[in-house]
Amino acid sequence: MKLVIQIPCYNEAETLPIAIKDLPREVAGFSDVEWLVINDGSTDDTVEIAKKCGVDHIISFTKNQGLASAFLAGLDACIRLGADVIVNTDADNQYVAADIPALVSPILAQKADIVIGIRPIDNIESFSLVKKVLQKLGSAVVRFVSKTDIPDAPSGFRAMSREAAMRINVFNNYTYTLETIIQAGQKNIAIISVPVKVNGYLRPSRLVKSLCSYISRSFVTIVRIFVVYKPFRFFMSVGIFLFSLGLMGGLRYLYYYITVSGAGHVQSLILSSILLGIGFQTILTAFLADLLAVNRRLMEDVQYRVKKLNYPDKD
Repeated sequence: MKLVIQIPCYNEAETLPIAIKDLPREVAGFSDVEWLVINDGSTDDTVEIAKKCGVDHIISFTKNQGLASAFLAGLDACIRLGADVIVNTDADNQYVAADIPALVSPILAQKADIVIGIRPIDNIESFSLVKKVLQKLGSAVVRFVSKTDIPDAPSGFRAMSREAAMRINVFNNYTYTLETIIQAGQKNIAIISVPVKVNGYLRPSRLVKSLCSYISRSFVTIVRIFVVYKPFRFFMSVGIFLFSLGLMGGLRYLYYYITVSGAGHVQSLILSSILLGIGFQTILTAFLADLLAVNRRLMEDVQYRVKKLNYPDKD
């Protein structure tokens, strides 16, 4: 059994040695434990530092691609390296490496294929009240869409079996954390969570550049989750809402037309016609979006089968 611990990095020369220092070389249940760094177009000495720290494998982008792309590149590399289990952690040393055995334990026991580390959000002093609220809101939305029970969806400290890694795709360029949980729920991949500890604050978050940016991006991410993974429900709800407004406006016009002999209220008729038209078109879009979602699932299945052929499971 091989465990590969991957660390996405972007200009992490200062914090990477601290994060690597506590990574284990031996974990119960594994004969091999290797480290992988994904250099996401760093312009500092991240690669040189990683080599000095004894990292086994390094893959590099010539230009920064974003956290989600780095995460996926790491999964693909881990599969090619023959990893049976993959652990993802951050280069800023946010997560306590001593919790890795607890993170992989459910996978070794065949109780789960993905395990998410739950941080003590309420006790993290570096998180503002707004960020804590948004973290919980985002997790609640993910639980609703994915039909899972993960309290800390944005946590990047997670373990994944080889089989699960082959099935995961990420369409959001901002972050991978929410989508992977939603996909696990939709693809019936067994996913659970375990409590983990966090280390002290070393540097500002790269994802949260400002509060306004974090709120806007979180909102867009949540909306995209509904559009991508629940397209029929999303567009049908919007379409029925608009169509209902138009219908009520039309009924209002008919009421006044009958009771006041049709005098005035032409504006209501025009607005109702527009709303009825938009609502009907949106309802049609719901069916088209559902067909696209079916096609996406078929393409993902083809991609999975190709990976199984290219990287067959070890005996």
